[in-house]
Amino acid sequence: MLGRWRVNTFLLLLCLAAGGLFYRLVFLAYLQGDSWRQRSDAQYASQQQNSVERGNIYISDQSSDDPYLVATNKLFPYIYVIPKSARDTETLTSKLSELLKISSIEISSHLENRADPFEVIVRDPDAEQISVVQNLNWPEVKVGQEVRRYYPAGNFLAQTLGFVGYSGEARSGQYGVEGYYDKILRGQEISGVSKTGDIVLTIDRNIQAFAEKELNYLMEKWQPENGNIIVQDPNTGAILAMAGSPSFDPNRYQYYQLSDFTNKSVQEMFEPGSSFKPVTMSGALDKRALTPETTYFDAGEVVLNGYHIKNYNEKSNGVQTMYQVLEKSLNTGAMFAEDRLGDENFLDYVINFGFGQPTGIDLAGEIGGDVSNLYTKRKINFATASFGQGIATTPIQLTNAYSALANGGKLLKPYLAKVITEPDGQKKITQTEIIGTPVSERATLDIKKMLAKVVEIGFDKARVKGYDIAGKTGTAQIASKEGGYSDQFIHDMVGFAPAFDPKFVVLIKMEKPQGIKFAADSLSPSLGNMMKFLLNYFHIPPNPSSLRP
Repeated sequence: MLGRWRVNTFLLLLCLAAGGLFYRLVFLAYLQGDSWRQRSDAQYASQQQNSVERGNIYISDQSSDDPYLVATNKLFPYIYVIPKSARDTETLTSKLSELLKISSIEISSHLENRADPFEVIVRDPDAEQISVVQNLNWPEVKVGQEVRRYYPAGNFLAQTLGFVGYSGEARSGQYGVEGYYDKILRGQEISGVSKTGDIVLTIDRNIQAFAEKELNYLMEKWQPENGNIIVQDPNTGAILAMAGSPSFDPNRYQYYQLSDFTNKSVQEMFEPGSSFKPVTMSGALDKRALTPETTYFDAGEVVLNGYHIKNYNEKSNGVQTMYQVLEKSLNTGAMFAEDRLGDENFLDYVINFGFGQPTGIDLAGEIGGDVSNLYTKRKINFATASFGQGIATTPIQLTNAYSALANGGKLLKPYLAKVITEPDGQKKITQTEIIGTPVSERATLDIKKMLAKVVEIGFDKARVKGYDIAGKTGTAQIASKEGGYSDQFIHDMVGFAPAFDPKFVVLIKMEKPQGIKFAADSLSPSLGNMMKFLLNYFHIPPNPSSLRP
């Protein structure tokens, strides 16, 4: 009897265990089926939260009334698995690896957590991969779609636009316009409906394309570490082109280095060298400390507090006018002008021209340059700053300062957004904003004559027949981290045209070009090319007279 009781008890326990297991299976499959589907749907919905619509970005095109789309939204497919639904993970892994031609290790890693209801295994699958999954018709492998940021022109204008990446787990604009206007582009809830804003930029499609083409030529010819071209309307502050190289494709930003995202036009500073001399000269002219015809004796060097400061070619030129100071780019002449102006006045002009402070341009991450050397009150720092050494500027600051010289003395706030459509539908049209008037119109007229002579006499390859072109180069040694200066250079050149009624300012800059020493040789032809294109593009008629006042 005792043996039979034990057998019966064992059978009862076995039935209870089997019944419990059966109930658990039924419970999971049927009673909690909706719950698991909800979890899967929630995971899928979470995937979609980061793929919401975002406002469009357009650029202008003078040849068309319609703006050109450069940033928008697009549906992208992806392939995902539902680990919870996978019965035989080994077979599934092997089959998917074979059919989709991806690593079995990668697939297996996505299937490890059997409680996970959603795992993306392939982003941006090709048509063949999508077809394979659809033909399999397996419940644990599916094709989904998400809305992502799309840049139709690839790397065109990339550093100015920025891209949409991740801030934690949320998508947000990074760098450039995308970063600066993230809130407007991302939109907001209005009466329970998500609405976004659009932006039309001042960038002209054709000018940008030409600038990028010219920059690519310079990068290939001189092999610099990086380069920039900026085109600005000096009468409004609008940026017509902003090119940088090396660049990146914002559709595939994850495959690039962080340094490729940096817009060096606004996010990096450099010592400008002789292109800063017109700023020094304009201050001295404005204070009536000298005139273009004022002379001094150029001995080839100046000894100041034990420092020997020389001209770039270490030559003496004898008696020289201020015209010749800019034409021959004489360091001693810039020092003479600064000394006539006075240190305190010189510092005031530097600050009033916007150096050492952000311009306020609507791009993420702008820095302000560095003129802190001038606050030490050491005479040697004022002397070297007069010809652009020992102080640092950003390309946009230097371009903006030349725009002030070009437009008669008004320092304008540079900007990129021409029209902003807010999420609530209101349109905001950007108006020209005057930040200050660093110099008089009288002083800028003198500077225009002087800079037009610089191109006419010194830069034959920057000339354009029938037009007066104003410009100045800068060749600056790069400061060494150990102190002093290295044997590598930055080349820059800034110009505007027509010289006496400017419609555009152009800056070109290269860092560490190879096989050439002076910016006058490396950049003059490119400035000439840019000027020819722009004069023709804006249908500006030639001026029959030469160097008209």
